[in-house]
Amino acid sequence: MQKNQSQLEQFFTEYLENQVFDREPHTLYAPIDYIMALGGKRLRPLLTLMGCQMFGRPAGDALPAALAVEVFHNFSLVHDDIMDEAPLRRGMPTVHQKYNANTAILSGDAMLIEAYRFLCQSPADASLPRLMHIFNHTALEVCEGQAADMDFEKRDDVSLPEYLRMIEQKTAALIGGALALGAVIGGASEEDAAHLDAFGRNIGIAFQIQDDLLDTFGDPEKFGKKTGGDIARNKKTFLLLKALESATPALRQELMALYSETSPALESAKIERVKAVFSELQTAASAQAAKTDYQQRAFQHLAAIDAPEEGKTVVRDFANWLFSRDV
Repeated sequence: MQKNQSQLEQFFTEYLENQVFDREPHTLYAPIDYIMALGGKRLRPLLTLMGCQMFGRPAGDALPAALAVEVFHNFSLVHDDIMDEAPLRRGMPTVHQKYNANTAILSGDAMLIEAYRFLCQSPADASLPRLMHIFNHTALEVCEGQAADMDFEKRDDVSLPEYLRMIEQKTAALIGGALALGAVIGGASEEDAAHLDAFGRNIGIAFQIQDDLLDTFGDPEKFGKKTGGDIARNKKTFLLLKALESATPALRQELMALYSETSPALESAKIERVKAVFSELQTAASAQAAKTDYQQRAFQHLAAIDAPEEGKTVVRDFANWLFSRDV
């Protein structure tokens, strides 16, 4: 019997809570236990379980791989937070703030190794070489995406295709990889696993575009935080890069000047002016159209998969749930 999203979430949470991350030496493992206990959406491990059961195998067979995905994801967050000098993660002090940077680096390294250890606990009849190939390729893409994101901070000539490739690597690749790992454990063919990976990647890109939209034009009550944060941090987003593509030379120059402003005293005025320019250039409509296009591409890949409709429905419903927030 197929488990639905809420059942899978509870299933994975119980499995996670039975893992012991805090062991000796305490200075190495306590930070791992800390970050893993902070919660989060747990979206990626759920996708691994869904990918497995889609092809008729019990979701429980993919639990070790799902945990590998979640540990890797949190490892990347620990190191990203150091690079970003972020003080908070999920409303709590980041690992390097609670402990120190050297501890966070070393504990993060241990998390990466732990992720491989969990992956190797997949069922014996699953193709470990295929699993390792998918995991390695995905992990490297995440690192490449982070490197590109850091490079973009120093560049004024980032193109929209470059940005889309960056978010595919940094965000969407792990969504696709999580699904593909589950598919392989479930017994999927290489073609079907590739379609499921492509489904996840397109959903991931669409989700990031939606996040860009919400950060600028979302309802703070529904979005859960103050809007305009990306503008305040001079962050390159789909909206900015699309606006720069279509702006007149004068508006382009104004946007570039606004995105070089760092004064806290001018932040509110800056956000309002950038939003006005975005509205004038109809960048929200362009972003919405791009998001819809990536969603449609994703569902085309899902439709092409040779698997029972029941399992595909669980994944389809999950994707629709991701996009249920109002802009």
